[in-house]
Amino acid sequence: MKRLSVNPLDKLSRLTPRAAMIRLKGLNDRQFTAVSAGLGLALAAGVVLAAGPWDSGQRKAETDLAAARNRTGGAHHEPAAPSGPAPAPSAPPVLAALSAAVDNSAPDARTAPDDAAAALRSALGPLLKDPALGKRRTAVVIDTAGGERLYGQGVDTPMTPASTVKIATTVAALSALGPDHRIATTVRASADSRSIVLAGGGDPTLDKAALRGLAADTARALKGRGVDKVRLAYDTSRYSGPARHPIGPNENIAPVSALMTDEGRLDSTDSGPAPRSDDPAGDTARTFAKLLDDAGIATGAGPKPGRPAAGYEKVAEHRSAPLSALVERSLTNSDNDIAEALARQTALAAGEPADFDGGRRAVTAQLKKLGLPLKGADLADGSGLNRKDKVTAGLLAGLLARAADPDHPELRPVLTGLPVAGFSGTLSDRYTGKSAGTGLIRAKTGTLTGVNTLAGTVVDRQGRLLAFAFLASGTTSPSDAQSALDRLATTLASRPH
Repeated sequence: MKRLSVNPLDKLSRLTPRAAMIRLKGLNDRQFTAVSAGLGLALAAGVVLAAGPWDSGQRKAETDLAAARNRTGGAHHEPAAPSGPAPAPSAPPVLAALSAAVDNSAPDARTAPDDAAAALRSALGPLLKDPALGKRRTAVVIDTAGGERLYGQGVDTPMTPASTVKIATTVAALSALGPDHRIATTVRASADSRSIVLAGGGDPTLDKAALRGLAADTARALKGRGVDKVRLAYDTSRYSGPARHPIGPNENIAPVSALMTDEGRLDSTDSGPAPRSDDPAGDTARTFAKLLDDAGIATGAGPKPGRPAAGYEKVAEHRSAPLSALVERSLTNSDNDIAEALARQTALAAGEPADFDGGRRAVTAQLKKLGLPLKGADLADGSGLNRKDKVTAGLLAGLLARAADPDHPELRPVLTGLPVAGFSGTLSDRYTGKSAGTGLIRAKTGTLTGVNTLAGTVVDRQGRLLAFAFLASGTTSPSDAQSALDRLATTLASRPH
């Protein structure tokens, strides 16, 4: 029997203004401006309605935030609501070659209609000089409707992205596997059904309820064969390489394993920092053994690592929520465990070893297939915890523009998973009700010691969907740097360009 770790997405969350945006193509400039501005207001209203108690791609109550705020290992994650926001509007076609060469020696922009580039230079230039943004800062703004770069500073300068690298990870995973892909956890039995193996597929969202269902299905199958006692082993071989992230033991991430329950968390949280198991696979197997015992199947001695031999057949299976839901959860909550799992799933799809190096090669290759600018990029991990990660502002903005491209509907969960300013995820407490960007900005945050980044989308006052990326390094005050980044994004939402 197939079961889900996370409830499927509420179909109401799929309603977007996309169809209306497409209809705008036939309007004249004046009509387009008036109608598309109305769509921007409709989006803001839709975001407010999203503040309900939904899960799996929809926000829960605002008060259901992670309480843990202790920052360790130099990695800082803002308080996160446990689930994703309502969808953003899709953009008209993105046809431009995002990797086209431009002169990046100074703040630059390609020729754009209605003097938008000049207006942005005037508006963003002074804000980018804010000392709170540290020693180095880069920026890109793209009009997703035509792929036009409206603003750029240090477009091709590699920077440490922190958690904004999750945008690259999720785009690659969706492109390689598709939004409907599910990760399977299986139980296989020997021919005589006296030995069984719990085999992890790499689903970090497997929870105890799902494990209980898997145990019940296994017990039912074994009892049907007249078996009430088995030897239990557990298989983590789907992943390879070191399990521990280079950042070391850390409350922001568990050891990366193909078999784990609740992301290896040792408390009741489902997002943010938390105490983690040193042996998530072993803990999961021991819990499964107890659940089998409760279901009437004795397991005798404790479970041991092992792989199913030839001839073992599947007797039970649990499948994760669709990849689209995992992507949204990873982006909304800045979930490192899911992000690392997605990098490994991408590696498996590419025939690479499911380890950090294999993930780097597979994600990079997948982005290359999408025609994205990869000069200077080094995707050392999937989560952004590794300071060796390097991306450019041009790449991050280009990723978001690709996700808005109607020719790539499989990438849309990247946009719908972005936190909504003032409402959800890691942006829930960074914008006030009076901010001009509240409800209109959707963006992935990134924070490490001395690094602050923000990349996302915004509907401007002309109704255009803009993709942006702002990266800063050498910062000394995270809160001041975040405020400076938020002012940049708010300017895109509030200023007529």
